[in-house]
Amino acid sequence: MLVFLGCQVLPGNVGLAILGPDADPHAVEVLNRQFGLDRPLLVQYFNWISHFLLGDMGQSYVYRAPVAPFVVHALGNSLKLAAVAILLVVPLGILGGVVAALNVNRPLDRIISLGGLSATVLPEFVSGIVLILTFGVGLSWLPISAAWPDGAGLLTQLYYLIAPASSLMLALFGYIARMVRAGMIEALDSDYTRTAVLKGLPWRLVIWRHVLRNALLPTITVVATQAGYLIGGLMVVETLFRYQGIGSLILHAASHKDLPMLEAAVMIIGIVFAIATAFADLLYSLLNPRIRMGTGQ
Repeated sequence: MLVFLGCQVLPGNVGLAILGPDADPHAVEVLNRQFGLDRPLLVQYFNWISHFLLGDMGQSYVYRAPVAPFVVHALGNSLKLAAVAILLVVPLGILGGVVAALNVNRPLDRIISLGGLSATVLPEFVSGIVLILTFGVGLSWLPISAAWPDGAGLLTQLYYLIAPASSLMLALFGYIARMVRAGMIEALDSDYTRTAVLKGLPWRLVIWRHVLRNALLPTITVVATQAGYLIGGLMVVETLFRYQGIGSLILHAASHKDLPMLEAAVMIIGIVFAIATAFADLLYSLLNPRIRMGTGQ
């Protein structure tokens, strides 16, 4: 609703944006009337949302074609990039948090915590530019664009996604590592850990079975939330690496006043966030026996 209202109050004219600044005013008015932009806002919104709930995302103003194929294609690309980023950041973040917790208040802990925090606060366009200049231009190890050639296989696509996924990994590593570190420190100081040690269990088994299993529970929600962000919040990274994901689709739709495309893409991102959060809650309840859905305990 906010995006829909924002599109109405922002300056600009849809017909003029499509026909060009030198278009005849009458032609602009006719085009806007064809799109139904002369109707009341509530009628426009109800018409769009009712069609969306029935599976119809509408017609693109710019491409004069159904919106759904564009959104589905862009969402698929964003899912690929998000999957590669998650495969990089989750294992590294967990490893960094575990190592930091096992060396709490030691130099290694400070290096991991400070390095992760520094990478988190670094804007993605800065880290992306550094990666492009270092590994793309300087060393020529990675492509400077994520747009792979037509017909590229899975391994080739992964190769083209390493640089943008690394930029996202730097942005999320510190957050996940700090969550794992905090959970590990709490679990290491718990009664069940001391009991396991007093029973004579090997330290590695204590860490794996008792400490890590409980320490990672809060991280599940964090990872799920970040997964939603990785799918829908990559406008800067996708633009920098010229990647045709849903973030760049939103940017293009907003700049060209393509309202059906913009509204559909934003709604899809909201659905992705809702699904990711619900999945995290269900997984958390399954892994944590102390939580019973519907019992209030």
